[in-house]
Amino acid sequence: MSLEDLKHAQRERILFLDQCLTWRGQANRRDLMERFNISMAQAAVDFRTYLSLTNTPPVYDAAEKAYFSTGDQRPLTNTGPEQVFELLDGKAASLGASIPLPTRVMDSTVVAQLYRAMKGERDIQITYTSMTSGLSDPQWISPVQFHFDGESIYLRAWSYNHEAYRDYLPIRIAKQTQMETRERPAPLRFDTDWNSLVRLWIRPRSDLSDAQAQAVRLEYGFDDKTHLLIETRKALAFYVKRRWRLNEEKARLELEKMEELDA
Repeated sequence: MSLEDLKHAQRERILFLDQCLTWRGQANRRDLMERFNISMAQAAVDFRTYLSLTNTPPVYDAAEKAYFSTGDQRPLTNTGPEQVFELLDGKAASLGASIPLPTRVMDSTVVAQLYRAMKGERDIQITYTSMTSGLSDPQWISPVQFHFDGESIYLRAWSYNHEAYRDYLPIRIAKQTQMETRERPAPLRFDTDWNSLVRLWIRPRSDLSDAQAQAVRLEYGFDDKTHLLIETRKALAFYVKRRWRLNEEKARLELEKMEELDA
């Protein structure tokens, strides 16, 4: 039996299961039941079908009541960054782009271990290459959240070196079959920036002519408004500014102001 032999509906379920085991590093029947609204019996059939198709079968953990992938997990098909982010964060994201984007191939073994540490609320030791310092020293972090800027997937984590929340690109984390983990020594500090909202007031660049400014308003869907208002987490405002190129000289848009919203 091969994927092509399956009916479309089951093939979609098998591919979802494969993606869960590849990128989350774990899966159980409930993942299928909640995603596809199927019975437990059908989910069991899908698991048996998947096990017959994969060359790197996962290992069942009776205590966790879930299957866990091994370090040599090989996916049945390739997965794009949007699908990976949906698996990690639980909601769909769209690039909304019509031009090719750089192909950033994350290592699924790394991502799965980060995800498992995050779900288990454990620290994990990584070797991360900093583009600022150039260092690649081992460090302990505590993963708390994946997020997506429309092009790259980031991991938000507490950094014990910096004693602050930082954003890490999983693609810059050195591959290890088994990363060391540990219990958190203490509850993490409240992530104020992640849990605070800001509003960005965006307008056409002030030195544009009236005709140019009107063209920009049409291009970016201002309707009859003089500004666009974007609300996001304070921790993500940097990515909004970069994505909209608000800090670039000669950009078509500029940031007039940013204000924090009351919780």
